[in-house]
Amino acid sequence: MAKKKKLQFALYWAASCGGCEIAVLDINEKILDVIQHADILFWPVAMDTKYSDVEAMKDESIDVCFFNGAIRNSENEYMAKLLRKKSKILIAFGSCAADGCIPGLANVSNREEAFKTIYLDNPSTDNPDRILPKTSMEVEEGELDLPEFYDTVKTLDQVVDVDYYIPGCPPPTKLISDAIDAIVEDKLPPKGSVLAPLKSVCDECPRERSEKKIKELKRVYEVDYIDPNTCLLEQGIICMGPATRGGCSAICLEANMPCTGCGGPTPNSLDQGAKMISALASVLGIENEENMSEEDIDKLIDQIKDPIGTFYKYTLPRSIINRRIMK
Repeated sequence: MAKKKKLQFALYWAASCGGCEIAVLDINEKILDVIQHADILFWPVAMDTKYSDVEAMKDESIDVCFFNGAIRNSENEYMAKLLRKKSKILIAFGSCAADGCIPGLANVSNREEAFKTIYLDNPSTDNPDRILPKTSMEVEEGELDLPEFYDTVKTLDQVVDVDYYIPGCPPPTKLISDAIDAIVEDKLPPKGSVLAPLKSVCDECPRERSEKKIKELKRVYEVDYIDPNTCLLEQGIICMGPATRGGCSAICLEANMPCTGCGGPTPNSLDQGAKMISALASVLGIENEENMSEEDIDKLIDQIKDPIGTFYKYTLPRSIINRRIMK
């Protein structure tokens, strides 16, 4: 009997923190199953492979590519398009690739403002000549090149066609393991599917919920005692659970910390932030604003610190608003 040919995997890291790379290792002994069924052709963080190695591959010679990271610069975009061409299946692995995540919060600015803050007007930066990065520069040894830094951070599927999504910052190990099993057993769902449960974090959270209204919002450090058995929203703490896809087993809630939304939008939700704002309005009673004074409404809204960072921490590039319009 002929031995079954191993699958060919690739992993790549674009604009992200690297946590997704660690999450792959967090599957522990499951990695032995991966090695048994697949060869890893390309994984720059762990293997000495070059872009030229990928460029030399035949198209679709990679069975599955796990691509983590948003598209922040021209190098990210080039590799996204190259790996799309070389891969039969391209997976947006983690929140940065799927939704833009933390790098995507840069969409409240642009390249000019970012460079000004980082390289010029920063108390910890010593740059008297006010030098800014360039894409090309001649030095004694030859020409040095840097990727072009884009104004807008994009999700992977805003640049190339994506087959599947594994959410999370980083993805929970169970989602990774389940995805690997589905790939090995050739049981992947229809193209475009999110490889995570069709439920919200609230559905996985054991805390008790009621229809209680609240009159004020607090951040975690402002609360003297957090009841471990009661919904955090009902305790006045913003928790993104109602608007966030599950699959994480609500582990943050078990640690008495609110969900911040890394699982991305719930199924059939167009905009995670908008859905959470709607949920919060019902809890605060703002839906009955006709019975409230304008001053009362303003006081409630003012309690929400950093609205973009709260409601769009992981999904600004994916959202309807997408980015700030720069004049």
